[in-house]
Amino acid sequence: MRHTSIAASVVATLITGAAYAQTSPQVPFAKTPAEVTQPHNGVLMHPEYAKAIGRTAYVWGWPMVNMINRRAAITQAPHPGRLNGVLPAAPRGQIAMLSGYIDPGQNFVTCPNQDVAYGLGFFSLDEEPVVIQVPDFGGRFWIYALYDARTDQFAQVGKPYETKPGFYLLAGPNWRGEVPAGIEAIIRSSTELANIIPRVFLDDTDEDRNAIQPVLDQIVAYPLKDFDGKMKIIDWSEAPEIPGPASEGSGETAWVVPEKFFDQLGTVLDTVEPLPGEEAMYAQFRAMLAAAAKDPMVKQALVEAAVETERDVIAPFFAWNRNGRPAGNGWNRSTNNAQFGVDYFDRTGTAKSNMFDNKPTETQYFYTDNDSSGATLKGVTAYDVTFAPGQEPPVNGFWSLTLYNEHHFFHPNDLGRYSLGTKNKKLARNADGSLTIHVSAKLPGADKETNWLPAPDGAFSLYIRAYWGQQSILDGSWQPPKIVAAK
Repeated sequence: MRHTSIAASVVATLITGAAYAQTSPQVPFAKTPAEVTQPHNGVLMHPEYAKAIGRTAYVWGWPMVNMINRRAAITQAPHPGRLNGVLPAAPRGQIAMLSGYIDPGQNFVTCPNQDVAYGLGFFSLDEEPVVIQVPDFGGRFWIYALYDARTDQFAQVGKPYETKPGFYLLAGPNWRGEVPAGIEAIIRSSTELANIIPRVFLDDTDEDRNAIQPVLDQIVAYPLKDFDGKMKIIDWSEAPEIPGPASEGSGETAWVVPEKFFDQLGTVLDTVEPLPGEEAMYAQFRAMLAAAAKDPMVKQALVEAAVETERDVIAPFFAWNRNGRPAGNGWNRSTNNAQFGVDYFDRTGTAKSNMFDNKPTETQYFYTDNDSSGATLKGVTAYDVTFAPGQEPPVNGFWSLTLYNEHHFFHPNDLGRYSLGTKNKKLARNADGSLTIHVSAKLPGADKETNWLPAPDGAFSLYIRAYWGQQSILDGSWQPPKIVAAK
C-alpha cells in the first residue's frame, strides 16, 4: 500500500507540473522592441545618471557627429573645385576630383595616401538622388568608396567587383521615384547623409599622370534632374581654387566639439535608423536628451561627460596600439573596417585615427608607432624594413608603405616622398631578391636614396596599405616585416 501511495503522488506531481508548463505567463514575454517598456521622458533624471549614459552616447555618436560636421563644412563650396587649393570640395549632390596625388599640406582627414588620385563629395539623399559616372578605367585599379552616416560602406563599385562603365543612381532609403533609361543600377544608402571618395591608382611617373587625366575627367556626380544620358566631362586639372578658412594647429581639424556634441546628437537619432538591437540604446539617449532640455544641471553634466570622454576615451584611440588587433612583429591591423555594424570600438577608433577606410576585402591596413622591439619610432634612429623574397604584401591591386608624423599627416621633406611601394618603378632590390626600405631623418647614404623614406627627427608612424589583398592578407597568415634599427 505504501508503494502505491508513493507512485500515485509522483504521478500527480508530474501531471500538475505538465499542466503548469503548458500554461501561458500572466504577463506575455516581449518578443519585439515595440513590446518592451520604454524609458519615460518625464522622469527627474539626476545629473550623475545622465553623465553615465552620456559617456556611452558620446563614444557611440562620435563618428556620426563627425560626418555631419564634415558635410556641413565641405559643401559650403559654391562649385566643384579645390578648397584652399589642396582638397576636393563641392556643393551637396556633386563631387570634385584631384588630378594627381593629394597635397601633403591638407588636414581634412588623417592618413591619406599618395598612391591614388582622390575625389570627394557629400550628399543629402532625402532631397534628390545623385547620378554617379563610371568611366572605362581599362586595367587600372579603382574603387568608389560610398559611406553612410555611420561611416559604413554600402556599395560594391570598383575593379574588384568588375563594375561596368556607365551611370549609377545613388538613392536614399525612402526614394521611390522612376529610374530613367540608361541607368545601370540603383545604389541604395541606408541614411540620407552619404559621401563618396573615389580612389584611382596612379604610378609615380609623368607618363601615368598624363595617361590618367582623361579618365579622371569623367568622374562626375550630379543630381538626377541633370541626367541626360551623356557622359559629362570636367577638366579637373583646371579645377578652380576655393578660398576657405585657414588651418589651425598641426593636427586634424576638430570635427567634433565636445561642448556642442549633445546639441547635435538628436539630429543623429532622428536621421539614422537604429540597427537591430540598438532600439533600447536609442530610447536611453532620447530620455537623456529630454531630461537635459528641462534641467540645466543635467545639460551641464552632459557637457562635462563629453569633455571627459573626449580626453579619456577618444584621444587614446590615436595611438595605433589602441586600434584593430595585433598583426605580428609589433604591428596592428584593421578590423571590420568600413563595415563596422555594432562594433563601436573599431568604428570610433577608426574615425579618430584614420577615418574613411575601405572595406576589408578592398583594403587591409597595418600600422605601428613602434619598432619590433617595442621602442617608439623616432627619426634620429635609422631603421630597415625588409620584405623577404616573395613576401611583399600579396595583392591584386597595389601596396605601399607610408610614413606619417605624430599627427598622422605627411612629413614635409625635400624629396616630396611620403610612401614607397607598387607605384615606384625604380626600387632597388637586394641580391637575394628581398626589398629593404630605409627609414630615417637623415639620408642613410647616396646608394640608398631610392629606397629611403624621410622621417622627422621625432616620433612618427608607419602604415602599410594592401589594396585588394589576396587570401593570406585576408586570413592573417601574411605578417608585416620587422622594423629594426639599421646596423
